[in-house]
Amino acid sequence: MKSETSLDTCSPEVTELVARLRNGDVRALARAVSLVEDDAPSAWQILSCCFCSTGSAMRIGITGSHGAGKSTLVDGLARRYRAQQQTVGVVAVDPTSPYSGGAILGDRIRMRELHEDPGFYLRSMATRGSLGGLARSSADVAMVIEASGKQRLLVETVGVGQDEIDIVRLADITVVVLVPGMGDDVQSLKAGIMEVADIFVVNKSDRDGADNVEKEVRAMQSLAAEHGSWIPPVVRTIATTGAGIEELEHAVDQFWSFLAQEGRLTARREMHWRARVMDMMHHELLRALRGRGLSNEILETISHQVALGQRNPYQLVPQLLEQFMQR
Repeated sequence: MKSETSLDTCSPEVTELVARLRNGDVRALARAVSLVEDDAPSAWQILSCCFCSTGSAMRIGITGSHGAGKSTLVDGLARRYRAQQQTVGVVAVDPTSPYSGGAILGDRIRMRELHEDPGFYLRSMATRGSLGGLARSSADVAMVIEASGKQRLLVETVGVGQDEIDIVRLADITVVVLVPGMGDDVQSLKAGIMEVADIFVVNKSDRDGADNVEKEVRAMQSLAAEHGSWIPPVVRTIATTGAGIEELEHAVDQFWSFLAQEGRLTARREMHWRARVMDMMHHELLRALRGRGLSNEILETISHQVALGQRNPYQLVPQLLEQFMQR
């Protein structure tokens, strides 16, 4: 438990909402998640009050190419954890409709049998055009879900390739899912996504080419980031049948034990929070500027002038910051 923040700092409405979600009220959790995802006026306070109930969950990121079977893997892991009486939260980041901004795949029935389980909670989110595969608010949503008492957080990202490196800002453990028969898939990932992998999964490993995928991963592991004495293992799975899910769980547990040694987990989370704090400052600064009069109309006028060469943006931006922050 964190000592700096408590429910005493929250409004009565937020205090009640957070207390209810901590006590297992699914409707309260869904309401809090919606407010945070929509960046409602109460979102910051909700997050502040939830923060003191976070930090103990294992956060697992599942990333990889389209069609790699990530959702099925997440489903398999969730079922194993629930069989062990571990509570599970899932954040599934889906592609965004360019028209509605909604999650196109969010309407599909996912993990149907788990939906009625009180120890399981799933939130489907839209990327809303952001790079990195994660919606900007997904880290905050995951934190609210964790505050409800979930012991395992699984974050599945939309397959947008190397941009999914942003998943490391949230996950303690990053699982990169590959699949045979997708051409130069491993080579196309190159160094970026390879560097963030703590565990590789070759899913659909009953297909021809599974051996080649594993060999390619081994060949490229020299490009991986410094993991100390940890060499990311390659786990073969057939998620549709459940084959290899137990081995994946064991690999996750082994890396979790590795992180627990020599302050590695704390060091990793410090790195994650450094990036998140910068993101939070950027977001709040932009919110403050908007609140002080920086409207879409002004931005459109400025952009037009810069595009025509009438204004110098490198002179203009410092002037705008000074102008609006003095209001």
